[in-house]
Amino acid sequence: MRRSPKDEPRNRPVRASKLQAPSLKLQRSSKRQAQDDAVRSSAEPPWWADQSEEEPLALRDEGAELPARHPRDLEERTALFGERIVRFSKRIPRSPTNDRLIDQLVGAATSVGGNYCEANEGVSRKDFRFSASRCVKEAKETKFFPRMVVASEPQLADEARPLYREPHELPLIFASMRRP
Repeated sequence: MRRSPKDEPRNRPVRASKLQAPSLKLQRSSKRQAQDDAVRSSAEPPWWADQSEEEPLALRDEGAELPARHPRDLEERTALFGERIVRFSKRIPRSPTNDRLIDQLVGAATSVGGNYCEANEGVSRKDFRFSASRCVKEAKETKFFPRMVVASEPQLADEARPLYREPHELPLIFASMRRP
């Protein structure tokens, strides 16, 4: 059987690839990385380190006056809850187990507020209910992780107790908003 020219491999010269060679900056040695870490640790603390514990971590315009918020403003309440969780997570000792718990706790707690902001921008009632149901799920998940942190670090039980109460109340609020 005779092969057609299409079946035979072509003997063309191989062109140079257009792919860029790896940059040396991307392939940093561990010695270089250790030097960079030492420089970072000796630098001045970040701007957020001087925040007091009671002061909310909010980015605001310095000269602009903020409108008075209603004491029961749910958007502000979820934002303050997320800030308290972030502050609490900084007190948890670092270990492989705790790092996973910290990631889950902070992710779930801050997404409650984000999902509520999204729900407020809903175009339809159905869209609002869907976003509010996600808020309920995230708040219930947030309720779970402080308990796991206390199981890992029992000395944090007193600090975690108020953080356990808030995600217990939030799903009740969001669930009442979902009902027709």
